[in-house]
Amino acid sequence: MDLYDSSQCRVVQSKEAAEDTESRLPWAGFSSRLPWAGFSSWLECVCVVTFDLELGQAIELVYPRDVKLTEKEKTSICYLSFPDSYSGCLGDTQFSFRLRQSVGRKTSWFGEDAYSRDAPVTLQRELAHFCGYVYFRQVKDASVKRGYFQKSLVLVSRLPYVNLFQSLLQIIAPEYFEKLEPCLEAVCNEIDQWPPPVPGLTLSLPVMGVIMQIRIPSRNDKPSGSPVKQTQRENLIPAPLTLPTVHELDLFKCFQSFLIHLQMLWELMLLGEPVVVMAPSPTVSSETVLSLVSSVAPLRYCCDHRPYFTIHDPEFKEYTTRTQAPPNVILGVTNPFFIKTFQSWPHIIRLGELKMSGDLPKQVKVKKLAKLKTLDTKPGIYTSHKTFLQKDKSLIKKLLKGIQRKRPAEVQSAILRRHLLELTQSFIIPLERYLASLMPLQRSVTPWKTPPQIRPFSQEDFIGTLEHAGPQLTSVLKGDWIGLYRRFFRSPNFDGWYRLRHKEMSQKLECLYLEVICDADLLAWTKDKSEVEIVDLVLKLREKLMKADRQQLPVKEGVLDKLEGYIQTIVLSLPEDLQAVLHRH
Repeated sequence: MDLYDSSQCRVVQSKEAAEDTESRLPWAGFSSRLPWAGFSSWLECVCVVTFDLELGQAIELVYPRDVKLTEKEKTSICYLSFPDSYSGCLGDTQFSFRLRQSVGRKTSWFGEDAYSRDAPVTLQRELAHFCGYVYFRQVKDASVKRGYFQKSLVLVSRLPYVNLFQSLLQIIAPEYFEKLEPCLEAVCNEIDQWPPPVPGLTLSLPVMGVIMQIRIPSRNDKPSGSPVKQTQRENLIPAPLTLPTVHELDLFKCFQSFLIHLQMLWELMLLGEPVVVMAPSPTVSSETVLSLVSSVAPLRYCCDHRPYFTIHDPEFKEYTTRTQAPPNVILGVTNPFFIKTFQSWPHIIRLGELKMSGDLPKQVKVKKLAKLKTLDTKPGIYTSHKTFLQKDKSLIKKLLKGIQRKRPAEVQSAILRRHLLELTQSFIIPLERYLASLMPLQRSVTPWKTPPQIRPFSQEDFIGTLEHAGPQLTSVLKGDWIGLYRRFFRSPNFDGWYRLRHKEMSQKLECLYLEVICDADLLAWTKDKSEVEIVDLVLKLREKLMKADRQQLPVKEGVLDKLEGYIQTIVLSLPEDLQAVLHRH
C-alpha cells in the first residue's frame, strides 16, 4: 500500500462529539486558513538529497513543491545532509544540523506570538535559522555506478524538537527508501492534518498507520530533571507510540566520556565561549553540541551553535579567520582538517569512539592547546580555561556507581539533567531576585501619569547583594561565584537574558497601567477637561489597546473590552463633528 490514509488512525468518537471538541480547541478553523497551514506549523519542507556522479550532492525533491528555498540554502542543505568521507557511515545514520537563513526571508508561521508567549524560552521557533533533521542511508548497490546507494531524507523545521523529528524519520524514512515519492506525498498530507504545536497540550499525531503521542512543553511547566509522564488515552486505536519528550536527548550517553569535566563544560556554555567539538561521526557531533547547549536550561543559550558544520558552509571563512577573535559559537565537526584550522580557538573537545576502563567509560583528560597539532590528536578537552567553581564529586560518584549497578540510561540522564538544572537555577535566581527589585512599586502606577520606568541594572549593586542572597543559599558548590558573574555579564547569554526579562517586565508594567486605567472613573475626569485633552486621551487609549492586541499582552480578562466601552462612551459625549473625526481614525 503506497498511500496511507490518516483516517485509519483517528480517535474513535461520535461525529457530534468530534464537532463539539473541534470547535473548542485552540486550532478551531485552522485547516481552512491557508494551503499547507497545518504542515508549515511543524515543518518548513521535506528534502531528498542524493549523490549525483557529475554534480555531487544534489537536491532531488523538495516537498511541498511551492516551497521557495534560495540557491544558497539549497547548497547548504545538500552539504549538511551527507556525512563527510572521513566518517565512513555505512547503513543508516541520523543526525541534525542548523543553518542560517538567507537575508530577507520572511517567516511563514502565522501564529508566532501565541506560540512564543507560551513556549519555554529554550524551545522558541528559530527566526533566522533552519533546523535540519537527517536520515542518511548508504548501502552497497551493484546497479549504481559508484557501487553504493546514497540518499538522505531531510526534515527542515524552525522547531528545535530533535527527539520528535528523529523519531518521525525512523517511521517514514525506511518506507520512503522503498516506495519513494508517492509515499512522501502521502506523509506530507498527513502532517498537514496535524493540530498545531500548542504549548501545554498532549497531541496525537497520526503518520503511516502509527500514532505518535507527544506533549508540547509549556513555559508554565514546573522545571524537572525528567520528562513529564503522559497519561495514555484509552480511545486511541492502535495504541500510540508515546514519546516521553519532544526535544531532550540521552544526556548521559553524550556526556559519559567527560563526566569528571562537566563543571568546566557547563561554565563554557554559560559564558558563551567559542567551542569546537571534533567527533568521529555527525551523529556524535550533533548530539554532543545539542546536549551542551541544553546544559544551561532553563537559561536560553543565545550564541550561535552548529550541531554539524562542514568546510562548505557559507560561514566557514567567517568562523575560521585569524584576523579577529573566534566568534561566540559552538561548532560540531567530523573532518580532521579542522584540527589545523581551529588551532587558534580557545576550547576544543576532541572525541573518539567510547572506550571502557573495566565497567566504567574511560574519561578524557584536559590538555594544553599547544598539544593540538596533528591529525591523529588524541581525545581530550584542549583548553586553558580555569574553572570558577569546584567539581561536584558526589555527583560524579553517584553516576559512576550507577554505571556499575547497571542503572537505566534514562535514570542516569535524569540525575544529570536535574544537577545541571539546579546549578543553572542557583546561578540565575540571585539575578532574578535583583531584577525584580528594579521594578516600580504597584502603587506608583497611576492612571493620569506615564507609567514609571524600570530602574537600570547595576552590576556593582547586584554583586553587593550576593553576600546575603547569593547562590550559596541553594548550591553547595564552593568557588569564585563573583568572578563567574563578572564574566557572565560580558557574554551574549547575559545580554539575551536581560533583554528578554526587561521586555517581559515592561509588558507587565503596561498591563498594570491598563488595569489601573480601567478601574479609574474616566468620565468624571473628562467633566472639567477641554475637548483637546479629551481627544488626546481617546487617541492615547486607542494606541494602548492596539499595542496590547499587537503584543498579545497578558492583560486580565475583560480589561480590554471594558476599556473599549469607556472609549466609546467618552467619544459619544463629544460634539458630533469631533465624533465623526474620531470614528474615521
